[in-house]
Amino acid sequence: MKSPVQMSTLLVLAVLVLGAGVLGWRFFSSSLTTAMVRVKVPELSAVALRGQRAFDANCATCHGPNGAGSDKGPPLVHSIYNPGHHDDGSFFRAANRGVQRHHWNFGDMPPLPELTEGQVADVIRYVRELQEANGIFYQPHQM
Repeated sequence: MKSPVQMSTLLVLAVLVLGAGVLGWRFFSSSLTTAMVRVKVPELSAVALRGQRAFDANCATCHGPNGAGSDKGPPLVHSIYNPGHHDDGSFFRAANRGVQRHHWNFGDMPPLPELTEGQVADVIRYVRELQEANGIFYQPHQM
């Protein structure tokens, strides 16, 4: 049987190890889960599935998984990107020319010359299907 001093020492060590584990988990998990919005992912069309693959390979680093945003880029599943404010052409221009920072406090978006026009179209279909599944539809833009 352990003495009360040994038991106290073990208890203190256990609390310290548990505390360090919780702090480490909170630090690392917060850096891995930086999504800005929750995104409901619907059953996707074949075109949107292709777009998802292209998005994951080229866009998710900044715009987060499923367009939920991250600490590097805004969520695309957000009402500001509804088709009445950012039509499909704006997504094509963003991929081709890049975008200067304007709605969010992130840096400029660089162009993505590695994406073909067809891949950009597929990405747009993916984003639009995500938006619709999350209640984001065309709203006329008002200044």
